Order: sequence, then C-alpha cells, then structure tokens
Amino acid sequence: MGLKQIDHGSKEYQQMVTLRYEIMRKPLGLTFSAEELAKEKNDILIGAFDEDEMLGCCILSDMKNGCVRLRQMAVQKNMQGKGIGESIVTFAENLAYDKGYKTLTMHARDTAIGFYEKYGYKVKGERFIEINIPHHIMEKKLS
Repeated sequence: MGLKQIDHGSKEYQQMVTLRYEIMRKPLGLTFSAEELAKEKNDILIGAFDEDEMLGCCILSDMKNGCVRLRQMAVQKNMQGKGIGESIVTFAENLAYDKGYKTLTMHARDTAIGFYEKYGYKVKGERFIEINIPHHIMEKKLS
C-alpha cells in the first residue's frame, strides 16, 4: 500500500469523492454539492492506494494559527480493521507537521472516537450534531 498527496480534479480525486460518497454520504442519503467539492481545491488531499485502487482517504483543511483539520476520513468497507486508517492518520500527521502545523483537530463521529483515542486524540467540549449524526471535536498536538 502506498500513501500520497493527490491533486484536486485528478483521476485519484474522482476516486476519493466516490469512496467518501459510498462510505460517508450514501448511508445518510446525502450527496456532495459542487460548491463543497470546489472548496477542497485548497485542501491537502491524501489517498491510500493498492496500485491504482484507492483503499482510503482523508482531507486536511487549514484552520489558521498553526491548526489543521482532518476531514472526510474514509476506508473501503472490506478493508476496514486492516491498519489502513492508522496509516492514513500517521501520514496525515507527519505531512501536517512537515508543513508547520502544530495542532490537528477534527469533528469525529461518536462511533469513531475510540479509533482516534488510540492515536492520542482527546475529546474537547460537548457533543454536537453535524449531518444528523453525533460528533465531538477531537484534538492532538503534533510533535
């Protein structure tokens, strides 16, 4: 498996949008708007690949003041629990750190809190609802 930064609008980006739709949006009856996807042009887009097939992905969005937000983390259903998510998180943290970010934050679905806690993320604040699902802000200092 290889991990790499991908370009907005590329063939890999189209795979990313498809994977995120299948894993995160379709089960909720949601889609992506053209505006949402256009905003990702300035984000750091990360994909995990086996040859040309995307196994997983995430997005890093600049939040200013040395903070970056991990968003849209998704791994193919049949590949979950095989270390791909861990590899993506580690790659994202290292890339963010190399780009000068000091803190990584996210809006984690409550069902994913245990996953992120294993890698040193801490829950911050109260539960909130986003896209009709309970979430918590989670954060980790990068070093």
